[in-house]
This record gives sequence, structure tokens and C-alpha cells, in this order.
Amino acid sequence: MNAPQVRPEAPSEPHVMQTYGRLPIALSHGQGCWVWDTNGKRYLDGLGGIAVNTLGHAHPRLVPALQEQIARLIHTSNYYHVPLQEKLAAKLCELSGLSTAFFCNSGLEANEAALKIARKYGHDRGNHMPEVMVFEGAFHGRSIATLSATANPKIHAGFGPLVGGFVRVPLNDIAAVRKALAEHPNITAVFLETIQGEGGVNPASIAFLQELRRVCDEHDILLMLDEVQCGIGRTGKWFAHQWAGIQPDVMPLAKGLGSGVPIGAVVCGPRAAKVMQPGNHGTTFGGNPLAMRAGVETLNIMQEDGLLANAARVGAELKAALQAGLADVEGVVEIRGQGLMLGIELDRPCGALLLQAAEAGLMISVTADRVVRLVPALILSSEEAAQIAAILCPLIKAFVASEAVKP
Repeated sequence: MNAPQVRPEAPSEPHVMQTYGRLPIALSHGQGCWVWDTNGKRYLDGLGGIAVNTLGHAHPRLVPALQEQIARLIHTSNYYHVPLQEKLAAKLCELSGLSTAFFCNSGLEANEAALKIARKYGHDRGNHMPEVMVFEGAFHGRSIATLSATANPKIHAGFGPLVGGFVRVPLNDIAAVRKALAEHPNITAVFLETIQGEGGVNPASIAFLQELRRVCDEHDILLMLDEVQCGIGRTGKWFAHQWAGIQPDVMPLAKGLGSGVPIGAVVCGPRAAKVMQPGNHGTTFGGNPLAMRAGVETLNIMQEDGLLANAARVGAELKAALQAGLADVEGVVEIRGQGLMLGIELDRPCGALLLQAAEAGLMISVTADRVVRLVPALILSSEEAAQIAAILCPLIKAFVASEAVKP
């Protein structure tokens, strides 16, 4: 009989507010798609800082560029021009076909700015009670406004009253969209993640996105696509909506744009580009030279190293390996996603897999209680993708076999 495995003790954090259910692991350093903890154990990083570390860890071209920028200028103020803002904005507009960009510090802030744009867009047209259409399964952040736009009752609990002005409909149901627009004439924007991340890696279908674009044009309202998690090359195109051949009016970005340096952006097309005027919105830290340099270097390296093609190719290999390794496992409901944004839905809560995978040397996340999420760095190799599948598939099989299906 095997001896029970001794699990590590959680590092003591008596002065840190207990807002996270952390694993008993403290990380020390990383290289490429690998990280090491303070005890010297190595892990294959299938989480990528939750879709943040686009270039992996300690990238040999990003690190010296950031070191040079730190020695030159970290922060000034938006009282003054920041030339790197225009450089990054121009690059984002070139890649997206949109017009202008506002820079902030996170996806939450980018989504807050998008919601303010939606409201002001309505006010500018004489609609003084503007509403925003949002979707079941959505996650847009944890501020009061983005929390209100989010569809998760668990993160609502204890924070009411929520902000009003949101109309919620099912994802991928264009009939429900049209019905809501008929019943709520004050709707000024439709706001959704192109692929829901925290909601369980749920993609908006190409046909649905194309219809949404048509509907928004018909009603002269904004199509706002939250690409915070699924953007910046993760699906094999710069932005996930580009698979549908459309352009949004407002596009929040964050996570992978700075490859680990905190950054957020809202990129707007002509319909929304001039909604915000001086005094309408701002930020102290947003658009600082260090974050802008991280964004510029990240996009340049991605282009030069062909990381969009790598995400598409290696992501397809990983998905195929997972499908093969989990074929005929009754507890596996669906394997979905695109590129290097993949979800494995089980028929039961599977949070226990977080620690089990870590003990096996793999970092993953579990979202929506039942979905194993993989969002590794876009530099992931074919060999590393095969390793992820080789570690994860047996763990899921054993987990499913270990207990009866729970209602």
C-alpha cells in the first residue's frame, strides 16, 4: 500500500489580505514556459499567469528592453505627451483596423472605460437612461460596475446593490438579442467577450458575431468586444473577433499585451473614437513609459517570431492530443476553444485538479467550477504541448474514476 503523499505547507502570509484561495506554492523564477518554486521544484506553466505571460518568462529580448526603459524613464504623468503611447496606439490601430486607443492598467479598467463610453455615447444622443446589453456567463471584472455586468452570482454576493442599466441575454442567441432591443429602447451598446474566459472558455460563434455587427449597425449602437483574455494573438489571430471578419466599435484589451507588465487599453473605431473628450476620463498610472515599452516590444517580438502562427499550430496540436487522450472518458463533456485558449469541461466540479496537477509538475486553472482552462505562453512548443497532455489526461481520467457523478 502506498504511503499517503505529504503535501507542502502553505507559506505564511499573516499580513496579506486573504482574498485568494492559494495553493501551498511560492514561485521563485521562470524561464520560457517553465517556472520553479522556492523549494526548487519545476513546473510546466499551462496557465501563463492567466493568459498574461505571452512571451513566457525571462524572454531574452523583452528583459533587456525593459531594463533599458527602467533606467531611462518609468513614470511621468499624463499632463505631458508620452511618445511611446502614440507608438503603441498606432500599432494597435494598424493590427485592428480601428482608430484610437486609451491606455490604463488592467482589464477591469479597460472594461470600466468601455462602459463609460457606452453611457456617454447614449447621453450624447439624448438618451439619459442608457443601458448596455450583456450576456449570460460573462465576466468583465470585480469593480462595482464590471461586477454588475458580470453574470456570476457567487461574485455578486455581499456587494449589492449592484449598478443598474444592464440587460442580460443568452450567448449565441440572436433572437434573444433582437427581442431585448425591442423591449429596451435605451440600449446603447452590446458588450461581450468574444470568447468567455472565466465563464468556462465559451466562444461566441462566428455567425452570432456577424449578426451582432449587423444588428448594432441597424440600431446605431456600439458593438463592444472584450478581448482582455482572448486577444493579443491567443487564438491565432491578433484578436479573436477577426475570425468572424468583423470589427468592433470598442475593444478592451489587457493581460497579454504587456507580457507580464500591468497594462490595459481600450481601442475604438470611428463610431466611438471621439466620444471621450478632455476631462471625461483619466488615469494616474495608465500609459506610463514602462508599460508602453512592454506593449511595443511584446507586439514586435510576436510579429518577428511568428507567434500567431505558433499559437494556431501548437494550440491545434494540444487540442488534438487532449481529444485523443480523453476520448471515451464519460466525465468529459467537451473540449473547446481555439489556439492556446482551451477548456476541458467535466460533468462535476473539479477544483481538486489544481493541486493534483501542480503536484505532477503542471500549472493549470479551473474556472466555472467544472472547466479546466489552459492558457499557456504563445511560445509553447509542440514538445511542451505534448507534455501538458501527457500529464493532464491521466489526471483527469483518475479524477473522473475516483468518485461518482455528483448532481
